[in-house]
Amino acid sequence: MSDNDTVQSLSDLKDLTGDAPEATETPNEPQQPAAPLRDQELDAQGRAYATGRRKDAVARVWLKPGSGKITVNGRDQEVYFARPTLRLVIAQPFQVAGRAGQYDVVCTVTGGGLSGQAGAVKHGIAQALSKYEPALRSAVKAAGFLTRDSRVVERKKYGRAKARRSFQFSKR
Repeated sequence: MSDNDTVQSLSDLKDLTGDAPEATETPNEPQQPAAPLRDQELDAQGRAYATGRRKDAVARVWLKPGSGKITVNGRDQEVYFARPTLRLVIAQPFQVAGRAGQYDVVCTVTGGGLSGQAGAVKHGIAQALSKYEPALRSAVKAAGFLTRDSRVVERKKYGRAKARRSFQFSKR
């Protein structure tokens, strides 16, 4: 390029600086992962442990390879979470990771209602899955399952009927 030429694209800029890629490089070379993989975190029994939280519910989750059986507070998931929508919520991390039916889950849940408990179990399963298979972390994180949903019920204030509702106004 001569002195009076203008730069039209980034490739022209690379040619000027001498940073243009060599012709000997092949474009099909495997790319290095952007983030380093984390270490696998297992306990003495070969299980991954994680804690999940949602609203007032806290779930302690242990994950190990198996046939896909999920046990909640000593009961099967169909018995504990009778509503199919809650069972679908629990299965979401496995669906996103493509690992449905490959892991057994044992968890204990306390606090909150059934919906919050299902969300806590989902959060715990996602955390434990990323600890057992660190390569799945990006897929589970992209789906938003590793982030704790921090929405909780607003507290009741004095001088109010509920958190924001006023008492009924009486004109007379």
